[in-house]
Amino acid sequence: MSLRKQAKDRLFRLVFGKSALPPGLVEINYYFRFYGPIRFRSEKQEDGSIVAISENFRYGSIITQVQRLEELDAKVVDAILTAFEVPSVYAKKAGVHRVGSEEYAFA
Repeated sequence: MSLRKQAKDRLFRLVFGKSALPPGLVEINYYFRFYGPIRFRSEKQEDGSIVAISENFRYGSIITQVQRLEELDAKVVDAILTAFEVPSVYAKKAGVHRVGSEEYAFA
């Protein structure tokens, strides 16, 4: 996680307190209840990196890139949280996780 993002997350918690929840948590919950999981396709690049691109996100595209396949799930979750402007410190509360074994989808 970048230093800038960590500072922004800490500032949010300092200003609004530990009990305040970001509005994005409500939005992400609403999205998954009404639209279902977000599906991704992964593409291997010429330089060996892997790019994951959302296929059915209703508000545009979510794209992330990793060097190793083991990092992909964590980066996709972080990209989803970023799309909804949810600070990474609320990742557990957001509960975004991979669903299903056949398709690459998160809810």
